[in-house]
Amino acid sequence: MNLMMLLEMASSSMGERVAITNGDDNMTYQQLFDAASAAGAKAKNAGAEYFAMLDESSLAFPIALFGAAWSGIPFVPLNYRLTGDELDALLTRVEPSILLCEPEREEALAKREKANPLARHDCLSHTRSEGADRLDPEWSMDPEEIAILLFTSGTTGAPKAAVLRHQHIVSYILSTVEFMSAEEEAAQLVCVPPYHIAGIASLASSIYSGRRIVQLPAFTAESWIETARREKITNAMVVPTMLARIVEALEGESSADLPHLQAVSYGGGKMPQPVIERAMELFPDTNFTNAYGLTETSSTIAILGPDDHRAAMASEEPSVRKRLTSVGQPIPTIEVEIRDDEGNALGAGERGEIYVRGEQVSGEYLGKGSQLLDDGFFPTKDGGYLDDEGYLFLEGRIDDIIVRGGENMSPGEIEDVLLEHEAIADAAVIGVPDVQWGEAVAAAIVLKAGKTASEAEVQQWVKEHLRSSRTPERIRFVDELPYNETGKLLRRKVREDFAD
Repeated sequence: MNLMMLLEMASSSMGERVAITNGDDNMTYQQLFDAASAAGAKAKNAGAEYFAMLDESSLAFPIALFGAAWSGIPFVPLNYRLTGDELDALLTRVEPSILLCEPEREEALAKREKANPLARHDCLSHTRSEGADRLDPEWSMDPEEIAILLFTSGTTGAPKAAVLRHQHIVSYILSTVEFMSAEEEAAQLVCVPPYHIAGIASLASSIYSGRRIVQLPAFTAESWIETARREKITNAMVVPTMLARIVEALEGESSADLPHLQAVSYGGGKMPQPVIERAMELFPDTNFTNAYGLTETSSTIAILGPDDHRAAMASEEPSVRKRLTSVGQPIPTIEVEIRDDEGNALGAGERGEIYVRGEQVSGEYLGKGSQLLDDGFFPTKDGGYLDDEGYLFLEGRIDDIIVRGGENMSPGEIEDVLLEHEAIADAAVIGVPDVQWGEAVAAAIVLKAGKTASEAEVQQWVKEHLRSSRTPERIRFVDELPYNETGKLLRRKVREDFAD
């Protein structure tokens, strides 16, 4: 297994079909195949042990990804929003490298002894040149070779380099995507950054299916809508915060006016029920899919499909309607268990830590080895529960559990209740130090435009829907909550605000 196998199959069968579009530029499958060969040769000639990337999405992204696979070195996309010491620490861990970068960084990066900076425009011009050196049309098929190193977002600590081997990525694609299943006019809008597993998975799955990829490097709701209309987008992937902004941008409209849009998948964070309900109203003919996965699992491990969305939306049964906030059921090749603190499996409705097992699950970090248990399960550090029909509900990170007087409380459970209040648009619940109880419940709340709510009113709302011990003792009304660019809530920043 090697990622290049996917591109080779696509270029052999659909060579003249446009693979990727970015603005006015595009590239066919055959052109991408040839450019990857040139990129791999450049990395090999430079003596690089990593093909790193410090740039937003462009046509150079897939060239670097497959060039790395062809040359037998890991592809390492880095967070281009990092600066200073954080970035320097990551770069030091992936040298010697060839480093694809935005042109503005090239001069500064050239000062690093073990980095070979390659500006985006130079990468594109070189790899598309007829005179460029190219690799022989063969590559290692060792499934154990490292395909990708992805640094985790560091929402709870220092970033770790998740190891994804070729077998993990390829097994995920082969088990979830049918080769050449997309019509030639099919187009996938990708706006998540290259250093997010969803960006890589979306790229690989679209290439294997034959779906044209339309890149949107800098997301705004307005540019997303305009691009979707101009390019006649049929498929799109967003994170919940993006969908919320798209819904806001369409405020007052009866529909999104996107007749070509057949499917939207979302993931990477918790989806507020009011947002998905409004989205389904604005996009009545679009199939929505919630895809839950982690970097360590090579993307999606559970799906709430279009039929699940429609059934939940049409139901008057609260337990069924609530499934709109779930991440659905595990895909056929994945096993999921909920376990308690001692590792014992829990039953339906019981909250604990989510454990997963399957061929696509890596569970490995560079320098730390495999984190898989003896039985092959990976502890995700995500909290949640399965309902009696096997639908998986997320409740945040296990590290975020609030311990009040010896009682464990899930922030997600309290946030769900807060979001049911008609005046509340968003909420984040954390534990703060308390002399009497050890921890007390605190909530940062964003109100809907034109709505009001007092602290006492919010507390009474929670008391009426949950036990009184779960009532936030401290409440702050804020303009917005801190999310990273991939839609993950930064609870550590919320804690910092309450510490002020």
